[in-house]
Amino acid sequence: MSNYCDPLLAALKDCVLHSDCVIKKGNLPSECIKHHIDELPEECRSLRLAAFECKRGMLDMRKRFRGNNAGATAARVKEGSASAPTAELPGTTDVS
Repeated sequence: MSNYCDPLLAALKDCVLHSDCVIKKGNLPSECIKHHIDELPEECRSLRLAAFECKRGMLDMRKRFRGNNAGATAARVKEGSASAPTAELPGTTDVS
């Protein structure tokens, strides 16, 4: 397997290690991810879902032709940009 999802996994690891579940309550990071997901910040939960989607996309044969969209999130995390780019729909114009 490639290291396509590694930036997402690294960001998830960093987020969980700095969460209250690990720091204040003394739980293991694996316990926080598996059993205390409600105690994690929204950012960690989003990264967990994105990492799952990225891994699943690597195994999905249909995504091999279309491209792994979750991997694009990994590339944004790797670049360090916090905001996702917005794409306009074809045929739409700004009417300001």
